[in-house]
Amino acid sequence: MQTKQTTDSIKLDFVLEVINRKLLETNNHPLSTTEIIILQGIWDHKTYNIVAEEASYSLSYLSNVVAPELFRRISDIIGQRVTKKNCRMQLQTYLIPQATSKKTFRPQDSGKFSPSVTQLMSPRFPSGSISLDSPFYIEQADIEKQVYAEIEKPGALVRIKAPQEMGKTSLLLRVINYAKSLDYRTVNLDLQQVGQDILSGGINKFLRWFCANIAYQLNQEPNLDGYWDEDIGSKISSSLYFRNYLLKSSNSPVLLALDEVNQIFEYPEIAKDFFPLLRSWFEEAKRLPVWQNLRLVVVHSTEIYVPLQLKQSPFNVGLPILLGSFSLEAVLELAQSYGLDWSDGEEANLLMALIGGHPALVHLAIYHLSQEDVTMKQLLETAATSTGIYGSHLRRHQVKLEEDPELAIALQNLVKTNEPILLEHIIAYKLSSMGLIKFDGNKATLTCDLYRQYFRSQ
Repeated sequence: MQTKQTTDSIKLDFVLEVINRKLLETNNHPLSTTEIIILQGIWDHKTYNIVAEEASYSLSYLSNVVAPELFRRISDIIGQRVTKKNCRMQLQTYLIPQATSKKTFRPQDSGKFSPSVTQLMSPRFPSGSISLDSPFYIEQADIEKQVYAEIEKPGALVRIKAPQEMGKTSLLLRVINYAKSLDYRTVNLDLQQVGQDILSGGINKFLRWFCANIAYQLNQEPNLDGYWDEDIGSKISSSLYFRNYLLKSSNSPVLLALDEVNQIFEYPEIAKDFFPLLRSWFEEAKRLPVWQNLRLVVVHSTEIYVPLQLKQSPFNVGLPILLGSFSLEAVLELAQSYGLDWSDGEEANLLMALIGGHPALVHLAIYHLSQEDVTMKQLLETAATSTGIYGSHLRRHQVKLEEDPELAIALQNLVKTNEPILLEHIIAYKLSSMGLIKFDGNKATLTCDLYRQYFRSQ
């Protein structure tokens, strides 16, 4: 039997090292920041209340979402049931033989690569949103906590805005997952999936599509005809349908996540009715308790350019969330996740100078570098060419610009100068949506040097 002194001598750093190694050996993602926060609290004999308060997290999120999954993962590793009460004892008992033998990985044992994901599992090519179980998701703790706290409020509305490929959908997946942990009923509608026949069919056809899809995701029969009345119009019909059918069918709140709503911006006849309708549901929650069960999350690439009165727009109410580029620290964190030793910061700074922390472009570069498909020198030399790792990304933008000469002219004007330029509103909206420009006040500049190099030669 081990003495208390022996078990207490095991340090948390050693525990984290061994757990992460075991997780990676079984192709599982390493411990997240929040999981480490909980283990630190357990090691310091703190309650969930204290841990949540000190780390500025929601108590329910830590205790009901993160902790159970953490204990399940540790239980799988050590072959014993782990709870908060016995976690420290179980881990210490399991790790005593390894602590005695000192047979653990050391970064210096593996040369260029530290013992990380790239050695123990084959990472997927980065494309699209990042799955919930991915070890390569860069947590945006402050933003996530803010959104999680907001959707717990009755009648909440959250607006997530960013250009293409900046991580909006990846964040949305985590918001939906958190809502499920609160026993909310959840709906995730990607408005890019709306058919052309629906969008060209007017507001009535669109709202019937909208309501039917929500009903299906809530496992309810659409039953549209029982609530639709052409004499009162589709907007009132859809409101009655939501209030008296979808929301009243259960006491659980409904999280309605609408991704890529900018798809509707292209159809002003629908937008001018649909967006004021969303705004009215948000306002109704202030006077009718049933509407407080609706929690709206709206995701879009740019501001709406359909002219709406301020009192009609859902884009100037609720909690605004603006996603931006990766910081240098985030780039270093992602590199570490892939097993790259960028501790001196030189490679990260070179990458930031080229692509400005653009999440999708950073991820693509680090993936190829970790797979040794390309060296940093080769990447920088070929990045702005059609044969470099960003070739398909750049060609996709080029095709869209060739289809719209006004956009191409505006972009060429930006390429020729380092000074911010005032652009016509709709042109600015479209270029921003593509992620090609950023704003300095009301004026625009290119997002990063990669675009300047590429489009200068086109």
